[in-house]
Amino acid sequence: MSIEIRYLYHSGFSLETARHFLIFDYYLDTPKGCGLSKGVIDPEEIREKNVVVFSSHSHPDHYSPRVFSWRKTVKQIRYVVADEIRPPEDAVKIAPGQTVDLGDLTVHALESTDLGVAFLVRVDGLNLYHAGDLNWWHWDGEPEEDNEEMGRRFREQIDTLRGEKIDVAFLPVDPRQKENALLGLSYFMKTVGARAVVPMHSFGDTEFYDSLKTDPALKPWLNNILFYRSRGEILTID
Repeated sequence: MSIEIRYLYHSGFSLETARHFLIFDYYLDTPKGCGLSKGVIDPEEIREKNVVVFSSHSHPDHYSPRVFSWRKTVKQIRYVVADEIRPPEDAVKIAPGQTVDLGDLTVHALESTDLGVAFLVRVDGLNLYHAGDLNWWHWDGEPEEDNEEMGRRFREQIDTLRGEKIDVAFLPVDPRQKENALLGLSYFMKTVGARAVVPMHSFGDTEFYDSLKTDPALKPWLNNILFYRSRGEILTID
């Protein structure tokens, strides 16, 4: 089954499967008048698709309430959002540890190490994982006990996925973490693994990902990583 992934910016991606068009953590709705080829959702382009929109939390680099305006155009559209977001009444709210069954797909939520949730989505025979802000956030200059607690909380959540067969994992690899940027990805791959990994949370600094291609910490999984440069770029998995 072919999977088409499109980079929408930062942690925002669309993913098209056999019967669904999924959108994760979309917020950057400019430049106006562009469209998917430039990483902007134009509801006219997706009006005939079976759309499910996911918002992992309310931080403005992961969520925009404008996504709910798409309902005016798209015939089949549903929303799954973290329970701390205040969405319209017809959106499905999900809390950490909860699983919801939408009939044609199921969604399980993990607790973020920042705000909101991460999503494990089972759809069309695929297991998809979008981390939101669930990451091993290790910051230089922070108290060591805080960094250690962050690592513990992260590992505790990822350990709940042991034994899952993940087809695509969207994982934070934040350039601001510098030498610690691969902590979360490395632990995820050692503990769970994924057929394909899409790094995210770059604030547009995708050149940082290119620099990681020679990082020894990434070498064991280099062939699993899907690299990209430009907003609107398509990644395909056969």
